[in-house]
Amino acid sequence: MTTTTAGVGTLLRGWRERRRISQLELALRADSSARHISFIETGRSRPSQAMVLRLAEHLDVPVRERNALLVAAGYAPAYPETPLRDPAMHPLRESLDRLLAAYDPFPALVLDGMYDVVAANQGVSALLQGVAPHLLRPPLNAMRVTLHPEGMAPRIRNFRQWRGHLLERIERQITMSGHEPLRALYEELTAYPAPPGSAEEPSASASASASASDGTEVFPFALPMRIEHGGRVLSFISTATTFNTPMDVTVSELAIETFLPADPETAAALQTLTPRAAGPGTR
Repeated sequence: MTTTTAGVGTLLRGWRERRRISQLELALRADSSARHISFIETGRSRPSQAMVLRLAEHLDVPVRERNALLVAAGYAPAYPETPLRDPAMHPLRESLDRLLAAYDPFPALVLDGMYDVVAANQGVSALLQGVAPHLLRPPLNAMRVTLHPEGMAPRIRNFRQWRGHLLERIERQITMSGHEPLRALYEELTAYPAPPGSAEEPSASASASASASDGTEVFPFALPMRIEHGGRVLSFISTATTFNTPMDVTVSELAIETFLPADPETAAALQTLTPRAAGPGTR
């Protein structure tokens, strides 16, 4: 038999190995046979469009890369990539704007797959105080703004721990997606020098505990980001939300990032801050 689809077979094998799944396990999940999976991976068998999509689903391949698999197999992409400013996206943009506004005065923003900010509420202004203007030019990149020595980094009290958390998050995404532009961003971020004094930060276990105003120790359920603002230290717990079963590449890569107060003092301080327009808005 002649080799006809070595391209898609190589890509599928790469995804299978990245997920640490055997050919037999993948075959059982996809209602196929290990022999058929082997033939696809070596290019001896051309998978149908339905088979490519089924294997991609069981391998948890990101939507953008599913299109790449289909093209490599000789099929048209199955998922559109609609710009967020397209009229068809208007209901989504409206929903995102309402959600962000509902979080005010707590910071909330929408990120794309490269951590560029596509929308932000007014509460984000508390985080962007003192950031160099060149870092605020569109597209504003949340990771770059956070870790750059001219960004938020000098004001983050537990910078070493927060930096480690963010870099580990990007590493996991690179492992899951194999996205090369994201790898380039990761390499840029790891090259940034640490702000002065950050080497003196306490250990991660020590920084995980904080003291309330009455002296009572508080042990958060997640690592907080502790950042100086207006002579006070604000403490936040971050969450990230994505869309279930997205059918569009753009939507599949969006994440809603929220920063919730980690203590009553932060919640009270945010209520008193005068909001101002923040970030680039929805693009």
